[in-house]
Amino acid sequence: MSSVGLCFLLFLSVTVCYWVPAGCYANGKVTKVCGSMEPHHGSSGQTGQSPYRLITNTTVFSPGDDILVTLSGSSYFEGFFLQARDATSQSSVSAVGTFILTNPAKTQLLTCNNQQDSAVSHTSDARLTEVIVMWNAPKDAPSAVQFFVTVVAHYKTFWVKQPGPIIYQHGVTPHPPQPTTTTTEAPTTTPSILPGPFTAEGCGLWKTCLLDPPGCDPKEELHCFFLSMTTVGLDKTSVMFELSGPAEGYLSFALSWDTWMGNDDVYSCVKDGNRVSVNAAFVSGRTHPEDESQSALSLVSWRLADGAIQCKFNRPAKLSSQERYDLDQEYFLFLASGRAVQGKLLKHSRQPLISTTKKRITGPPEILKGSRGPVILKMHGALMLLAWMLTGSVGTFIASFYKPDWPNQTLFGQKVWFQVHRALMMVTVTLTIVAFCLPFFYRKGWSKVQYPLTSGQMMK
Repeated sequence: MSSVGLCFLLFLSVTVCYWVPAGCYANGKVTKVCGSMEPHHGSSGQTGQSPYRLITNTTVFSPGDDILVTLSGSSYFEGFFLQARDATSQSSVSAVGTFILTNPAKTQLLTCNNQQDSAVSHTSDARLTEVIVMWNAPKDAPSAVQFFVTVVAHYKTFWVKQPGPIIYQHGVTPHPPQPTTTTTEAPTTTPSILPGPFTAEGCGLWKTCLLDPPGCDPKEELHCFFLSMTTVGLDKTSVMFELSGPAEGYLSFALSWDTWMGNDDVYSCVKDGNRVSVNAAFVSGRTHPEDESQSALSLVSWRLADGAIQCKFNRPAKLSSQERYDLDQEYFLFLASGRAVQGKLLKHSRQPLISTTKKRITGPPEILKGSRGPVILKMHGALMLLAWMLTGSVGTFIASFYKPDWPNQTLFGQKVWFQVHRALMMVTVTLTIVAFCLPFFYRKGWSKVQYPLTSGQMMK
């Protein structure tokens, strides 16, 4: 078989071995918010009248009864989360009873508070206008039960823990329900607009900076990616972050224990219309950020100008949350940018800038160096060049022009030109296989196509 044919077969076999189907994120598994029923979308729920309503087919029940519960609206919704709770205890967060599905293709049962089938959510990103389920009253049901639902119309548009009907056990006199309000924790500060661009002045003197390209100044250069960190106070109890760069939708940086994406503390500045939202989140793998929140951030400000996004915020050096890293530890720094649709993040458009060394965030000021080309991908390029620009080309050249040479000499029973040609082509094939596999080792599989966040991600 010719070397070209052999290379093709090897390429095809490796491709088949590494192929994995594109993942789907619309799973609706939102048990992480069983108590609060609040989506972690980096924004507050709507306070106006909800266009959706929750009804039951009866107002009285007995233990063991099946009650029909219907969620409907005048417009479609992309996600929901439904529970029943004890109406006699407004502070209770425990679910009551179990649900039975009528349409398993579009709804699913969840386990909340270790009680199986005690909540219902969506299963896909299909748009819904009505959901019908059955609720089964337990033997130890309270005298009054109220249904609650969170409904997501779009990623940034949702209504949290909307109160539904109250049903009473037979023989219990209905009473006016206590007023139920859904409160959302107010941000620590109201975001303000920055008066002007950031500057690289002071980098290495009183603040730590990561710049791309090296030595650039965001005040003078529109295409400068800039991250600075300045400790606040003599005891360094907090850190002021400044983030700037050209981006269509968002800029973000992450604190990571290693140079691989996953289990990272992420901070994003996301363009949403004519404003910028600043959020803290956590990335558990090669996924979209989870648990977006502003609760840990203060003194937030931002600016949109000349195609660049700029934001500034303060964060305490230590937090009680396990998903927020302490800033007195050493981390690799990731700096990424990409597009966003209606405040929803898409996959970053280019390889993130990664600091070449770890940095203690509260440590001495310095100017960090970074690279967008991981060593393993540089090895891929070097091996490919070596294989096809050197060994492959030389092997082909010898086979084409050196056949008449050394007519009476052999090497291991074959003509010298053939042995040299074969050895070079075997080296070419070996280098090609190794170089082809390196990107898969780096990505840990076949790269998946990323789309805007779907309803499954919306309720995470």
